Amino acid sequence: MNTLPQEFPSAHQKALFELLFEHSPDAIVVSDSNGQITNVNGQVEKTFGYSREELMGKPLEILIPERFRAGHPSHRQAYTSHASIRPMGAGLELYGLRKDGTEIPVDIMLSPVETSGGTVVLSVIRDITERKKTEEALRSTEQRFQLLVENIRDYAIFRMDPAGRVISWNAGAERLKGYRAEDIIGRSFACFYTPEDVARGAPEESLRVAAARGRFEAEGWRVRQDGSRFWANTVITSIKNPDGNLVGFAKVTRDVTERMKADESLRHSEEKLRALFEYSPDAIVTSDAHGRIQDMNAQVEKFFGYSKGELQGQSIEILVPERFRGTHPAHRKDYSDRARVRAMGAGLALYARRKDGSEFPVDIVLGPVETGEGRIVLSVIRDLTEKREAEEALQRSEREKSYLQEELNTESRFEDIIGESVGLKRVLKHVETVASTDVTVLILGETGTGKELIARAIHQLSSRRDRTLVKLNCAAIPTGLLESELFGHEKGAFTGAISRKIGRLEMAHEGTLFLDEIGDLPLDLQPKILRALQEKEFERLGSTRTIPINVRLVAATNRDLAKMVENREFRSDLYYRLRVFPITIPPLRERREDIPLLVRYFVDKFARRMDRPIETIPNDTMRALTQWTWPGNIRELENFIERAVLLSNGPALRVPLAELEVPEVSNSDGDSTLESNEREYILKVLREAKGRIAGPTGAAVRLGLKRTTLNSKMKKLGIERSEYL
Repeated sequence: MNTLPQEFPSAHQKALFELLFEHSPDAIVVSDSNGQITNVNGQVEKTFGYSREELMGKPLEILIPERFRAGHPSHRQAYTSHASIRPMGAGLELYGLRKDGTEIPVDIMLSPVETSGGTVVLSVIRDITERKKTEEALRSTEQRFQLLVENIRDYAIFRMDPAGRVISWNAGAERLKGYRAEDIIGRSFACFYTPEDVARGAPEESLRVAAARGRFEAEGWRVRQDGSRFWANTVITSIKNPDGNLVGFAKVTRDVTERMKADESLRHSEEKLRALFEYSPDAIVTSDAHGRIQDMNAQVEKFFGYSKGELQGQSIEILVPERFRGTHPAHRKDYSDRARVRAMGAGLALYARRKDGSEFPVDIVLGPVETGEGRIVLSVIRDLTEKREAEEALQRSEREKSYLQEELNTESRFEDIIGESVGLKRVLKHVETVASTDVTVLILGETGTGKELIARAIHQLSSRRDRTLVKLNCAAIPTGLLESELFGHEKGAFTGAISRKIGRLEMAHEGTLFLDEIGDLPLDLQPKILRALQEKEFERLGSTRTIPINVRLVAATNRDLAKMVENREFRSDLYYRLRVFPITIPPLRERREDIPLLVRYFVDKFARRMDRPIETIPNDTMRALTQWTWPGNIRELENFIERAVLLSNGPALRVPLAELEVPEVSNSDGDSTLESNEREYILKVLREAKGRIAGPTGAAVRLGLKRTTLNSKMKKLGIERSEYL
């Protein structure tokens, strides 16, 4: 662009002006004294639909609706003769014409600019379509107007009678103009105008135009009650009754002094341009082709903690976290070779480094600026800390909602702990003792004994009951994903990490984390979870930002952790950290007096669900159920009863007792009899399931076990595939 003000003192400032020209939110058209277009910015293409090439050399009238074209040359010539900075067609409704023939309402600010080639005119064009819609809505009904009056404090909104006397006054008007309602109602609105405007009849003219055209809009100086002035945007709308007779006016006034000053500063002075640079809410750094920092705004000190003197001349890598410094020069050179305005590291999680070594998430937009001394790079850095925290809070809230929904939908609740045996009462006494503390609890017991039920009971009886109980089965998640599931990850932390994820540990903040099957936690993760528990903090994968946590841990396992420690399969320090308060749940075979209670509970539960009229349980059936060893414990009993209820067509429970018959074993070793019985029973069920382990008809469901647990048992008992197929 060759149409810059001569007062710009340096090529640097010229380049900055060009950058602002190109990326202005308003459309800017430059034309010569003959009305020929010599330059446009990118916003013109978006607003009017023409490419730059289609507009260059064309008359300005190409952007003007046909009904206005005849008179436009004379208006243009009149402006050229007395050129000044002013709005075009003040008080008139202006429209622009798009390439597709549609029209848009616009505001136009004209500004003459002296160049070496003569005077050119800068036309700053603002699409006011949305503002028009708002004003139309304001005029639609008196009721809607009144509602707006009562609730908007940033606008002075009031009504006048046909003579211009104030008849209503809102809080925004009192705040903006300084008059109380009792001081102004009944007075002429002319008191808001400057003496000069009153002398030339501006108040009366505005009412005349509004009455004739329905609307009058203008900008100019207005006067408050204390005599101070402000630059105002005012809209006066006529109010007519159903017969079309004028009954008054509505006036909306907005203080746009700051906008006017900003526009003026952008057009006229280096000082104002510097102020725009300095007071940006973002940190702005300029650096040369070698990455040395040349200049920065005040926000840099706030973001990074460095003074201007500490940064000038330093490599920009000083603001980059150490883990990225090795690759940053190559990225900087690549950008310098193909410089254009673009976001840095689009799609990646970017971080910057403060003077104290801490990091914070950022967005960075890079812009090349050509100067007489060479190219510099403008880095606009936005602190995303609050945004990230808001996103994480939302994600955490959504996941908490998911966990709470899961809790509401689960069938296992605290009140479902059934039994009167001494062993169960001892467990519940332990639960009552430890629940009110924050002590770590390790729940031990065979599969199906109700370890998760006890964990939930501890949570419900604790002071954390109003927060989330977050569960994680260490055996149910692939090892490669378990760390991410526990600690979460940042976007781009590994292949497939397309967005940030909040981990279970973070989700359990101020609540309870239940780690089921803790014996299956991989050795490489054990020191990490131990550190998080001891230090009460952790980092997500791909991040160095420390996140504090306050979590109560409850763990459970059916494995012999002490033996695993001896075999170096489990860390001793984590084992002792978990085993602060162990609770061992007895298997069902050791609390047989609870079996009748459980049977009746499950029969009633499934009979109601399946609409089966079961009234009695035969004595021989109950005796057989009580005598069975139930290797799958309560879960096996529950699944067995569900199947029995399904098979029962009459009032008496019909139980497939044949499934409870255990083949005789020749091994007389008392210590291994139970294990042998369990092995034979599992083989029997596997054969009945035709070798299928998972699925609704698989052996795991029949045994009341999880698929992973059954696989574990089969491995432990040495069951080979050839034995059941």
